[in-house]
Amino acid sequence: MSVAPRAGDPVQVVILAGGLGTRLWPLTRDVPKPLVPVAGRPYLEYQLDLLRRQQIRDVLLLTGHLGQRIADHFGDGSRLGLNIRYSCEEQPLGTGGALRLARPLLEETFVLLNGDSYLPIEYRSVLAALRQSNVLAVLAVYDNRREDTRVKNNILLDAERRVARYQKGAPDSAGLTHVDAGVLALRRDALDLYPNPGSFSLENDLYPLLIDRRTMLGVETAQRFYDIGTPEGLRMFESAVAS
Repeated sequence: MSVAPRAGDPVQVVILAGGLGTRLWPLTRDVPKPLVPVAGRPYLEYQLDLLRRQQIRDVLLLTGHLGQRIADHFGDGSRLGLNIRYSCEEQPLGTGGALRLARPLLEETFVLLNGDSYLPIEYRSVLAALRQSNVLAVLAVYDNRREDTRVKNNILLDAERRVARYQKGAPDSAGLTHVDAGVLALRRDALDLYPNPGSFSLENDLYPLLIDRRTMLGVETAQRFYDIGTPEGLRMFESAVAS
């Protein structure tokens, strides 16, 4: 699973790394999910190594549960050839709330990665799709017919490749065509669509607003992703990196 390095415009990558990891319990009882070992290395190191190989240096980790353990392990990122900064929520704010808390540190456009999925693609291409359009968000999506990721389809794309529906946990009969692959290019101003204070979810609160305004594109990737948020997914990713 390798992606050729590519130089270009500076890119900021933000990683959601504050989840409780309840699906991996008891592995995550005393270890934050990003530090769960995979083939002898903390999972997050695989994501960070991929960024380094793509010559992406600017990384912002959104931490929460056991966040100091993550900061102690990675520090400022210099030993990995990266510049890592942190935004740590003192209480759970949801994926959207964590991102809004970090707003002073966000660039005008950035790439957001799920902290529990691994998609080895060229991240600059997703950000370029955003910058070359008039939409607020571009989401990498995957067609499970290529290879079953064990994550159910949760997205419907329309004829113009805009995200027309996003529904986690939908039955197979719902007619959804793709699955969220865990990589999103976002304009910082998109956060203004959800002005309510406090905790909120990107998937449940912000995405419906983007979809209603037809301002969220789906970019299909042929590269399968790995969801390490479950024991089965963790085993599948470990097999992939060991092969």
